[in-house]
Amino acid sequence: MSEEILINVSPVETRVALVENGVLQEFYLERRHGLTYVGNIYRGKVVRVLPGMQAAFVDIGLERTGFIHAADMMPEPPEGELRRSEVPDIRSLVREGDTLLVQVAKDPISTKGARLTTHLTLSSRYLVYMPNSSHIGVSTRIEDEPERERLRQIVERVVAEESIPGGFIVRTVAEGADEAAILADIPFLQQLWTDLSARLPSLGVPAELHRDMPLYLRALRDMARAPIDRVRVDSRLTWQQMQDFASKYAPQLVDLIELYSGERPLLELYGVEEELRRALETRVPLKSNGYLIIEQTEAMTTVDVNTGAFVGHRNLEETIFKTNLEAATAIARQLRLRNLGGIIILDFIDMKDPEHQRQVLRTLEKALEKDLAKTRITGVSELGLVEMARKRTRESLGQLLCEPCPVCQGRGQVKSAETVCYEIFREVLRMARAYDNDKFLVLASQVVVDRLLDEEASYVADLEAFIQRTIEFRVEALFHQEQYDIVLV
Repeated sequence: MSEEILINVSPVETRVALVENGVLQEFYLERRHGLTYVGNIYRGKVVRVLPGMQAAFVDIGLERTGFIHAADMMPEPPEGELRRSEVPDIRSLVREGDTLLVQVAKDPISTKGARLTTHLTLSSRYLVYMPNSSHIGVSTRIEDEPERERLRQIVERVVAEESIPGGFIVRTVAEGADEAAILADIPFLQQLWTDLSARLPSLGVPAELHRDMPLYLRALRDMARAPIDRVRVDSRLTWQQMQDFASKYAPQLVDLIELYSGERPLLELYGVEEELRRALETRVPLKSNGYLIIEQTEAMTTVDVNTGAFVGHRNLEETIFKTNLEAATAIARQLRLRNLGGIIILDFIDMKDPEHQRQVLRTLEKALEKDLAKTRITGVSELGLVEMARKRTRESLGQLLCEPCPVCQGRGQVKSAETVCYEIFREVLRMARAYDNDKFLVLASQVVVDRLLDEEASYVADLEAFIQRTIEFRVEALFHQEQYDIVLV
């Protein structure tokens, strides 16, 4: 399997694509006027405490105040799921007007402000430093137990010998790395925290203390791990910055970073542009001629699996099983590509055989192993649904690239021309009873006016006779199908 990271840089935006065997798997976007805040550290002021929600709102200088839960303010970062009884009263932790040093854990999404935490972390190539914790841990994505123990012992030994304050988490990319490379990150992270601490006394409120790396360096730090074959970037300046970064922090990546200077745009060369267009559509075709329907709402995302034109070869149960197996792999890819988070309901085609259900779930879990976002999957419910949750830290692809339709306001539907015509009739009748005028002038879109003068012409004549006034129609080119105006003449 070949994996490549493609980085397209322009003056207004940076785009990063992860491609496996020529197929787009993940996409990241950072625009000059829409930078991510995740990882940034701020000195903020508590503006409101909500005991009923065990949370507080903190002004960190962004457009909307940030939100922090009591569990994210506990002296020691909690491990695993906490029961409500284990979380202290928010009023014992903070009061309005207090100053807090917080880090953004989730970007502002839709109408929600940023999710904050006081459990600060600083990331390097192989380690995550936690200045307010004493925990030493290893990424759960490293499954080999001897390797986990080796990595833990490396960090624990140095922390104990040099009495280093704070805790560390060994990142997934450290799997197989030599001891010297891992330990080289410790003095870097310590010095970074020392520099930030020195700035604190002179910092105002609210103010930004630390900003995370730009997207192209984060991609090198977080995504360029085995088995990445190469990293291609189409900007010479960015290529040089990435070379400098890699030579200092990840020398093994220097030879993998290539400058692309071809005439054809880099992302177009790999078919990324076309894949992005498809990723914004509701319908996702499968190779077997089945398809998925993906609907994203503010509360949850639903994925419906359909056999479509696939008729199979043996029997109905086998046809359903093969479609669901293919859909499981496709769903995992779509979740990564579209960055869909929160609660996700998967409506697989009903399977009677329990073994088929288990195999489909195993296929889904296997396909999600490469997903950097944390996921949790339940079994198949009595209704044949699979419920899952995927951690959401930033906006989905659709939210990044699109905005609600100005016509339907995000509903995905508009009123039919027939419905608008009948609304006009009711409004004319209401106005005829309220005003004493000579005639009415109706301004509407072309399709509505055409229907009024054709299919509804007889009703218009009856209405004119009933109100004893003339009704005239005029096309307004700027009106959409639902829009109309009635003028008293």
